[in-house]
Amino acid sequence: MLQRRGPILPPPPLAQLQTRGRVALLCDFDGTIVPIANRPDAIVVPPALPQRLEALAERLDGAFAIVSGRSVSDLQRFIGPIAIHWAGSHGADVRSPEGEPLSIARVLPMPVTRALAHFAGEHGLLHEPKAHGAALHYRSQPEDGAKARAFAEALAAEHGLVAKPGKCVIELAWPGANKGGAVRLLATRPPFAGSMPIFIGDDITDEDGFAASEALGGFGIAVGERAATGASYALGTVEEVHAWLGL
Repeated sequence: MLQRRGPILPPPPLAQLQTRGRVALLCDFDGTIVPIANRPDAIVVPPALPQRLEALAERLDGAFAIVSGRSVSDLQRFIGPIAIHWAGSHGADVRSPEGEPLSIARVLPMPVTRALAHFAGEHGLLHEPKAHGAALHYRSQPEDGAKARAFAEALAAEHGLVAKPGKCVIELAWPGANKGGAVRLLATRPPFAGSMPIFIGDDITDEDGFAASEALGGFGIAVGERAATGASYALGTVEEVHAWLGL
């Protein structure tokens, strides 16, 4: 993957990009659309945000998707079943605005789920079960991060899974379930087909989305202050993302 270091500039205005042709936006959720919280269930969603995201999708003729490590049902718990495209569980579960499944994913083996839950309980960490994966969160105990990552990586290797590191989290998923796959899948379908894809995200797992968008003639926008990124542009905060999107 292409890696760039050092400061990178903010992207051109969205309206300016739209004068060059059709644009498709694919956005991460935590740390991009909403600020990160200490626990996944502690995020704060502004009351008007769901309607503004729906309006953004309408301005893009439907070519807008949230692409998140969260499950689709968890995303909809916070922002409702609004009329947008969804890619949950790191792209393992992709759905149309009408709820039509565009990809089929498998749940994790039960022994994996049980092992993660047991490890989390033993060490005071947070186990987050998902429809098509699972995560260990250690934001409240960052000193246990290396231990959690080592355990999850060993468990993944034992069961033919992949371990995805993130900001104070390690997630397990099936091989091939990544945000780049969601970008490539949506790019084959209307209203995304023929548009320039732009992926916006703040974490390591968003790098696959940046790379896929660039390969398809678009680019990535990194959010926050990570030193190494395959994105072409950067925005510093969630508030800057909202301003750029016109939310």
